[in-house]
Amino acid sequence: MLKEKTRLTYKDYSALPDEKRYELIEGDLYMVPAPDFYHQIVSGNIEFFLRDFVKKRKLGIVVYAPVDVLLSPEDVLQPDILFISNGRRHIITEKNVAGAPDLVIEILSPSTQERDKLVKRNIYACYGVKEYWIVDPMTKSIEVMSLSSDGFKLYGIFSKEDTLISPLIDGLSIPLHEVFE
Repeated sequence: MLKEKTRLTYKDYSALPDEKRYELIEGDLYMVPAPDFYHQIVSGNIEFFLRDFVKKRKLGIVVYAPVDVLLSPEDVLQPDILFISNGRRHIITEKNVAGAPDLVIEILSPSTQERDKLVKRNIYACYGVKEYWIVDPMTKSIEVMSLSSDGFKLYGIFSKEDTLISPLIDGLSIPLHEVFE
């Protein structure tokens, strides 16, 4: 006799010990391994440019991992970087972000690549994230996608020689040669 798989919820997730990072995707628990050194350099560089731009213009708030983004009781993700506009600050709680950020940035690691490119992309689109960046440290490129009625549509692929432009955050431009140093 087959045993039915138990789907976890945010209540189960929040009772886990704090020593490790986890994500809850469609009720399944995934341990998130610590990122490698270059991943953190790239993450820090993107976060620096984005935070500086957003803060100077008082557009909202930029946060980096680990922070729980509670999209549903069975979907709790920890994006590498996220942006929440002033108009959506109400989704910020003491413990987590309870709703879809305006922008989510995931930096690929070998162990999370498939999940970031496929599974999380679909989840973020389903819950209304307006813009999604997939950062590939190996190819030194960033895919920028905008939400449409059919899910995410590719806005552009930016390489190390390019300046990234965001369709969501007007005026933002990031020289990628300074991100992928």
